[in-house]
Amino acid sequence: MMDDPAKEEFVGEALEPLEGAFKTAGVAPGEPVLPAHFTWRGREYHLAEVTRKWKSSSPCRSGGGEVYLRKHWYHIHTTDGTQMTIYFERQARQGSKKTKRWWIYTAVLPQTS
Repeated sequence: MMDDPAKEEFVGEALEPLEGAFKTAGVAPGEPVLPAHFTWRGREYHLAEVTRKWKSSSPCRSGGGEVYLRKHWYHIHTTDGTQMTIYFERQARQGSKKTKRWWIYTAVLPQTS
C-alpha cells in the first residue's frame, strides 16, 4: 500500500533493468534478483529501499490440482522519492520478449513545485 493512496496511479508498463543492475548478494534461493536501477518512460530510477514484499500464486492452468507461484511483488522507494509497486513474472507472457519480466503496477511520483 502506498503512503498516500490518493496520488497512486495505475501504470501497467514494463521497466527496463539497466546493465549491471542486478546484485545477487543476500537474495534467498528461488527469489528473483531485484534490479538496483532501471529505466521507465525514458528516465533512470535508482532503488533506495524495499518497504514490503510478497508473492502471489494461482492454480495450475492445465487443470491439475497444483498451485504455482506466479509473481513476486515489491513496494519500493527510489532515490528521487518515487514510490512504486513492481512485480516479477516467474513465467514470461506469451508473445512477449523473455526480457520483459519486471513490471510497474502502480506509482506515486514525487510532488514538484
